Amino acid sequence: MDIKKVRLGRTELYVTKTAFGALPIQRISKEDAARLVRRAYDAGVNYFDTANKYTDSEEKLGIAFEGIRQNVVISTKSDGKDKKTVQAHIEASLRRLRTDYIDLFQFHNPAVLPDINDPDGPFAAALEAKQKGYIRHIGITNHRLAVAHQAIESGNFETLQFPFCYLSSEKDLALVADCRTHDMGFIAMKGLSGGMLNNAAACYAFMQQHDTVVPIWGIQHEWELDQWLDLTERGQTMTPELQAVIDHDRTELAHNFCRSCGYCLPCTAGIDIPQAARMAMLLRRSPYQQYMTDEWYAKMHKIEECVHCDACKSRCPYELDTPDLLQAMLKDYDQFYAEHHND
Repeated sequence: MDIKKVRLGRTELYVTKTAFGALPIQRISKEDAARLVRRAYDAGVNYFDTANKYTDSEEKLGIAFEGIRQNVVISTKSDGKDKKTVQAHIEASLRRLRTDYIDLFQFHNPAVLPDINDPDGPFAAALEAKQKGYIRHIGITNHRLAVAHQAIESGNFETLQFPFCYLSSEKDLALVADCRTHDMGFIAMKGLSGGMLNNAAACYAFMQQHDTVVPIWGIQHEWELDQWLDLTERGQTMTPELQAVIDHDRTELAHNFCRSCGYCLPCTAGIDIPQAARMAMLLRRSPYQQYMTDEWYAKMHKIEECVHCDACKSRCPYELDTPDLLQAMLKDYDQFYAEHHND
């Protein structure tokens, strides 16, 4: 299949607009992961995104790319806070990926921009690795609008990876435009908004409207790969029916909506915040029976043990009032449970 390629900003890397997010392959065997990744490659996908933090994802990609490394573009990440840690992460990534270079190295969601002038800081490690040829381009990922804008304005990063889907706000859309102005590649993570969006065609069609955006679809199962390949082969574009789906979901899900990024954790009271904070939507947009168990009832009622330290609220990159949201989710859950737990 001849998949459309997008110039990834001033990196001059040309990557397929249907790209492979390799976080989910942590959950499958090495054999299944290698087979899935090679299927994507054989179908024409040339861009694969992973991270040092994704347990054995890099190792599985390394197995899959044996003999074809020169034909793919690999991006990985480090959340190291100092030069020594980032150096170790880069060395580990090269070893696991079975390669002598990384196409795109990204700083993984830093709360503040790495200081390019700090000789012992994380950026120093990236610059040194680039000089040695271990990495070819430097980017950044984030969930915070302020940090994302600072990264663009700094001129120190060639790409930005940021959550982007059809629920994105005007501020998020402005990031895409800002990246275009600065000739900076824009990589879209969470194109399904953490699994909350269930119409793949609508998600795909939305991304096609933004020609400089490269979505990395998280893929774990054969059927997930098949759906993206099918949409790519058909050249799915926006239709009135798909726009109606998007308009409905924007009304229902936008605004006070947990994206399940997990940066609120850990919780002092042990609450599973990313799941609990979007329970009302999960109950109505996925098979609800899985949440009617004694285990999930107990998990949701952990919310009653909230100590109102507001740590989760202070860490939320989307500025949600997480404690209030959790209380609302518990109330909704209890009502739904009373009506459906015997179904």
